[in-house]
Amino acid sequence: MNRIVQKFVDLKQAKQKGLVVYIGAGDPNLEATRQLALAFDQAGVAILELGVPFSDPLADGLVNQLAAQRGLESGTTPPKLLATVAAVRRESQIPIVLYIYFNLIHRVGLERFIKDAAQAGVDGLLVLDLPPEESDNYEALMRKAGLCHIYLVAPTTPEDRIELIVKRGSGFIYYVSRIGVTGMQTSVSDTLPAMTAKLRAHTDLPIAIGFGISNPEQARLVAQHGEAIVVGSAVVNQIAQYGQSPELVRKVGEFVQSLTQALKG
Repeated sequence: MNRIVQKFVDLKQAKQKGLVVYIGAGDPNLEATRQLALAFDQAGVAILELGVPFSDPLADGLVNQLAAQRGLESGTTPPKLLATVAAVRRESQIPIVLYIYFNLIHRVGLERFIKDAAQAGVDGLLVLDLPPEESDNYEALMRKAGLCHIYLVAPTTPEDRIELIVKRGSGFIYYVSRIGVTGMQTSVSDTLPAMTAKLRAHTDLPIAIGFGISNPEQARLVAQHGEAIVVGSAVVNQIAQYGQSPELVRKVGEFVQSLTQALKG
């Protein structure tokens, strides 16, 4: 069974909520990415999302844009990232999703990229700018490779389109809990109960809620409405703060541990 699918089965059986952590791959370098992945596994992270550095990250706010820039500056490329995923796989079975823009896949070739990702140990792709209407061949290749194709739903998505998107997705549905780009927020959206109810009316897939969750209190609050929460910018911000410090992995790992503990409380 795909690691993402298995993880949500395990969480449901344990009556627990999952923490999905997003970081920019190669920020500050790929060895740090490998070490952070292992630290997150130890901290109880359910799924790791690795942002593949791209020059035009349109869905991202400043914190993650800067992480992408640092990843590019460290020389991170899709093949080097897949080699890092393979290195993680030698020590960990943490489910891994690549958060990626389609241009990077197109450059390599769709079939080859998916095959290489699966061989490296990737479990799913979240392609930010590939709508379901243009995904027939992509979805077929992903199913053949045993990978989950994960789609986003936003607060502004009309209900008929929600139905289309969630029926096409696999692994989990990523619900973007607010309008705009990624980034830390001081409050939680008050539309969460209504929107997650709309999603559940059309799918049995787990729902992971993200965009803006910044601290353990918000994590605990948002987790009431989904099977998992996604924390990205708040973790990336810690990496930016400690990126050149020998304490990087320990400090970021402690912050992530505070989030996993909040979900158990």
